[in-house]
Amino acid sequence: MSILRKLHIKSPYPQNFFKIFPPRFFVAAPIPNPGPFDEPFPDEPTAAYYDEQVYKAGRNGDMVTVGYLLNKRVRDGCFNTIKTFNFLNNTESSLSILDSLIQTLSRLDKGLPRKQAFDLLIARLCKLERTDEALRVIETMAERGYGLNVASFHPIVSSLTRKKKMEEAWRVVDRMRDAGVSPDVTTYNYLLTAYCFEMKLTEASAVVKKIEEEGLAVDSRTYDALILGACRAGKVEGALVLLRSMMDAGFHVMYSTHSHVINGMLRLGYYDQAVRFVMACRGRDPMLDKESFGVLANKLVSLGRPVEAMVVLDEMRKRGMTFGKKLTEFYEQNVQNRSKSCIDSTGTSFMQSM
Repeated sequence: MSILRKLHIKSPYPQNFFKIFPPRFFVAAPIPNPGPFDEPFPDEPTAAYYDEQVYKAGRNGDMVTVGYLLNKRVRDGCFNTIKTFNFLNNTESSLSILDSLIQTLSRLDKGLPRKQAFDLLIARLCKLERTDEALRVIETMAERGYGLNVASFHPIVSSLTRKKKMEEAWRVVDRMRDAGVSPDVTTYNYLLTAYCFEMKLTEASAVVKKIEEEGLAVDSRTYDALILGACRAGKVEGALVLLRSMMDAGFHVMYSTHSHVINGMLRLGYYDQAVRFVMACRGRDPMLDKESFGVLANKLVSLGRPVEAMVVLDEMRKRGMTFGKKLTEFYEQNVQNRSKSCIDSTGTSFMQSM
């Protein structure tokens, strides 16, 4: 039996999962103008302005105003953001308005306003670790044809895999298929990253096989996950081979990918090799250089490796990279010690020559 069949155990949800919620969520009537408002809208409103107004209305439980603002902001070109539903928090009293909020979103303008609002509500609920409630929102979108697609499921799969709830994550993948939505490489990357972090390489291999079987193209995050798994398993040489393959294939190297390699080397005590690695990779991407050099310098200082840390910091200074306060103090102190040692050495040599 394959690992995937083991993971795809019977769902705890009934088979008619997408039929179990009552129609009270779905109201077709348009959202009225709740005005007049205490203050007039600015001539050039911003997304931040609308987030603030939605927050105020949401905290007051004024769903009519919330709906009106969500429609108007899109018409004004101020699209929703990850802060739009910040008026929801992880308390029962706050989440008691969820049914009313779902009704309100169901009445938004068709297309982008409604679809984006539902997706961001799902993301907010997942940030609050309320995946059951997020699945209720998924149900609404599936039942009423509100643009449900694979991106709607991403926050749920991501949330579950971060909490290492792998069986539940696989069940959500099953629910995706039930809704006629095919998992994409991003969905599988969430699963792959979780397995690689836990060093469950057999399960990780099964996910890679699944990606290949479904004809999906891997991306930078796929490589990042595999490199993470190799480094955590102490297989740094294998990680470097994967990194080379990643670069040869033309994929963008993420900051985290270099961090995985650096951390993997340091865990094995390969301090010189870690320094050589960042030196060999320098010059391709200034921002990546700053991140990699900074990560390595901080780690070396924490590990009590001042000689290697100064090599990295000297190179950073040479390239005009800025230091944080901690590294600046460490660098200046060691430069002073180095200068003092040079002076003492010179003085001793002079005295011996007399």
